[in-house]
Amino acid sequence: MITFDNVTKRYPGSHEAISSISFSIEQGEMVYVTGHSGAGKSTLLKLMAAIERPTSGTVLINNQNVSKLKEATLPYVRRKFGLVFQDHKLLYDRNCYHNVALPLAINGITGTEAGKRIRAALDKVGLLDKEKAMPITLSGGEQQRLAIARAVVSRPSILIADEPTGNLDRNYAENIMTLFAAFQQVGVTVIVATHDALGNANYQNKVLHLNQGKLTNVETSA
Repeated sequence: MITFDNVTKRYPGSHEAISSISFSIEQGEMVYVTGHSGAGKSTLLKLMAAIERPTSGTVLINNQNVSKLKEATLPYVRRKFGLVFQDHKLLYDRNCYHNVALPLAINGITGTEAGKRIRAALDKVGLLDKEKAMPITLSGGEQQRLAIARAVVSRPSILIADEPTGNLDRNYAENIMTLFAAFQQVGVTVIVATHDALGNANYQNKVLHLNQGKLTNVETSA
């Protein structure tokens, strides 16, 4: 599903954010990307989601070479992904319902079908009773769950989360990871960047460990 072959990403005027990385992720796996701050985790996720292109090497997404895709094609590739950011990127002038509606509107899905999907996504993250609430009134954990609802409303085959529990206490963090595990159990490929993998060994299928832009270790557990 996602294959990196000797991938390097170098930003202009900067050092290599990631260097000569190779690995594969299969459909339905749950993968943690771990490493210190600045290790290259966010860059790796952006390459996986076709937000960035590699400086050298090959990134394949469903056997499509990202470097060879036309710019106009990339938005269609990205529709396979649900993205969750550490800072949520919520729209604070819209209520929870309309925040979750945004990806559907971009894809031309409106009306009754959109309403069903939005409420199903809110229900899945435990926020159905908050659909009319404004994001500013939610707790940090609730805001993160709202961001997850928005990421999954389009039914992506791949869910990517960048430090989704970094600002949460341990109970909220464990709830978020339990949510991700539930998505993985129904066939969604889940990729989570985290500094410590939360010690949730029960959820780990694969761990990619980065150190100073290099892939130093790949662990796999049942």
